[in-house]
Amino acid sequence: MSAARTVLAVVDLQRDFCSPEAAARHGLDPALLEGVAVRTADAVDRARSAGVEVVFVRFVGDEDRQGASWRHRDLARGKPPKCLEGSPGAAFHRVAPGPGERVFTKYACFDAFLSEGFEDHLRARATAHLVLAGVYADVCVDSTARTAFQKGLHVTVAADCTTTLHVSAPDLFGFMERVYGARLLPRTDPGLWSHPALAPEQQPCPG
Repeated sequence: MSAARTVLAVVDLQRDFCSPEAAARHGLDPALLEGVAVRTADAVDRARSAGVEVVFVRFVGDEDRQGASWRHRDLARGKPPKCLEGSPGAAFHRVAPGPGERVFTKYACFDAFLSEGFEDHLRARATAHLVLAGVYADVCVDSTARTAFQKGLHVTVAADCTTTLHVSAPDLFGFMERVYGARLLPRTDPGLWSHPALAPEQQPCPG
């Protein structure tokens, strides 16, 4: 059994979502978002050390990429577009893809499975277990987890590498556990990369 069957997906860890300015825009403590970013960077290092593949998912919100409903919502709520292609706000925050690590782009949508090539890449790697980190747990992380579950993947959320925006973390995490069978584990848990449906002797060996 290869460790390639587990993939860590880092979701939307970009400046427009994680910077002090982003925290102020959402009324969040900047230290909270910075902590998520730093711990996610550590999770990436741990995954690489364990031989677990890391992929990066980025959001691009340019107006010409938005669907009609997205544009209507933003106009109604006075929300300016975020993570414009080529802007500093679209850059990764505290993490960067390493050599050979794939980056997938979502154009004005939440779900990583709507980015071109993401699902095909997971299937080509015979991925059975998706570990998620990044922001926000109740928006893009949850949307991706929901689709992953429906497509037959086991889902684990690195719970200390994300935070919620609109709902409480305990409520969201409880929902994900009940509805998707998701595991919620800290990045330091040695079982984070283990396929949850395999017996211990079938698990990949770290390193």
